[in-house]
Amino acid sequence: MQKRQQEKDSSTAQSVMATILQSIPKEAQVSKIDYEGPRIALYTRSPSFLMENNQIVSDLVNVIKKRIVVRTEESIRKNEDDARKIIAEALPKEAELGGTYFDTATGEVSVEVKRPWLLQNNPEFNSAKLTEQMGWRIRIRKATIIQSSTIQQINYNLKLSSSERSKQLKQIGESIFRPRLAQRSEVSLMTLGGFGQVGRSSMILTTPESKILIDCGVNPGARSPSEAFPRLDWANITLDELDAIVIGHAHLDHTGFLPVLCKYGYKGPIYCTEPTLPMMNLIQLDAIRVAAAQGRAPLYAERDVKQIMRQTITIPYGTVTDIAPDIKLVFSNAGHILGSATCHFHIGNGDHNFVYTGDIKFGKSILFDSASWNYPRVETLLIESTYGAREDIQPTRQEVESAFINAVNNTLVDGGKVLIPIPAVGRAQEILMVIDHYMKAGQMVEAPVFTEGMISEATAIHEAYPEYLARELRQKILETDDNPFDSEYFTNIEHSDAREEPLRDNTPCIILATSGMLEGGPVLEYFRNIAPGNKNKIIFVSYQVNGTLGRRVLDGSKQVSLLGKDGKVEVVNVNCSMIKLDGFSGHSDFNQLMSFVHKLRPKLRRVLVNHGERRKCESLAMNIRRQFRVPAHYPQVQEAIRLF
Repeated sequence: MQKRQQEKDSSTAQSVMATILQSIPKEAQVSKIDYEGPRIALYTRSPSFLMENNQIVSDLVNVIKKRIVVRTEESIRKNEDDARKIIAEALPKEAELGGTYFDTATGEVSVEVKRPWLLQNNPEFNSAKLTEQMGWRIRIRKATIIQSSTIQQINYNLKLSSSERSKQLKQIGESIFRPRLAQRSEVSLMTLGGFGQVGRSSMILTTPESKILIDCGVNPGARSPSEAFPRLDWANITLDELDAIVIGHAHLDHTGFLPVLCKYGYKGPIYCTEPTLPMMNLIQLDAIRVAAAQGRAPLYAERDVKQIMRQTITIPYGTVTDIAPDIKLVFSNAGHILGSATCHFHIGNGDHNFVYTGDIKFGKSILFDSASWNYPRVETLLIESTYGAREDIQPTRQEVESAFINAVNNTLVDGGKVLIPIPAVGRAQEILMVIDHYMKAGQMVEAPVFTEGMISEATAIHEAYPEYLARELRQKILETDDNPFDSEYFTNIEHSDAREEPLRDNTPCIILATSGMLEGGPVLEYFRNIAPGNKNKIIFVSYQVNGTLGRRVLDGSKQVSLLGKDGKVEVVNVNCSMIKLDGFSGHSDFNQLMSFVHKLRPKLRRVLVNHGERRKCESLAMNIRRQFRVPAHYPQVQEAIRLF
């Protein structure tokens, strides 16, 4: 029986290639068909034909149900200097050409322009003809005001490893599109972290064909390794057995252990959205610096983070992608941070559909649209419960902005300083836009707003991926010269020596610094100076995990111990006032979580709850059972759950 199934699948693979060959006209001049990771690549000597007749490829995708990309044959690609000259001559001067990046592994050139809207529906700019002329397929990107050093470093490393990446992508494709080995359909989930707790999110989705690791985080508030890291030891698998790793978003509690896997030999593909790669790169490298500053040995080195770059395959929202012989993956907007995604796993031939929300915001913010919910099918839903208790009701956006304005104004008028400990990704950009809006409107006291270098870098990455932002914000960036991330009020602190300015006596100001839980980073230097002053204020706008310094301060600690620059422990008196504002959170509150489940209810057979303190997981699961009559369970770490 198994042999017959293998023969059937093998003939199916051959049939796919035969269908492609029969469907492509000779005019397309396709010279090679090859695997490119989760895609099938068509290499052509006449790229303009397939670009101008894109219905040919669209029809083919509908027939074979696989992703197809059109690539230029290497022999027709002009050298990079000549290609740059062709691009410069072809672009209207008013568009203002910025930089160009040539990816030799894919034959694509990313062209950054200040005004991309001038190229849309412009009869004088024909990307198909330009591709034919250069031999490089062109991709237009919005040039950012602040260049992202993270994105530049990723592009540089990808270029250095282009030959290695090409070989790896072919191997990945051969693994994905190989004949299926098993006929039966079984699906199970192994919980490795982030269940009954917030932190170290990680699990393994298992079928007879595949093992997919979903997220791989650390717990910043843990006191022992067994509580800090995913329990891969309990899963009893080797890294070679993993077919893929899927990352929902960039925060350390979802990606902080990933470099360790690469350090110890994981060589397979890592799937995430386009902005998640630079975001997690930025955060993981910062974690090395924070560990060193605290006198701790980092878990991994910079080379391990670079290795992640080489193994990552980015997927846009809404794109159906094969990641294993029996699993397709679709990322959708989760509304949490830039590039955050819900993960929809379509298993087998429609046998089971599993959706993992990750961290989700089912409500609109300035930065992001509300999380997507319209999946074609969902049998099992795994949903977060950070604010899963019935009493976890966040104020309206208007209420929280009003409270924020009052808290800031009262402190600035009294001559105090406002410290906002904040994750560099997501909340920082949201708060900056709120401050800019209300200062310009005259409703907030005008004062200097200082940000640390990492926040500025994260903001540059937001600007580089406007297609992942809320519709109104996206349109403003892509269609006008008005950049909402650029403001006269903001001053970025590039070096530690410059921190003297915001810390000068009698200088009211607002300071945004990482990390959001006071667990390390530049915020600690500001904290030790600002906490003793009774005119000052700390405003917490993000979740404070149990065991972190931020949680202890928020819970009322009047004295805390910090490690000084000389390595000695110093005691800091906390005399300043403080306030926690939940309405800026990137997590859904109880009502939003229940509304999300309600949207999916007709399709659901089971709901699992994770990413919350045990009481919150239990509360959300109980309320889902009562209100929707759907089986709901809150697993703990080290459980194996049969899904199908």
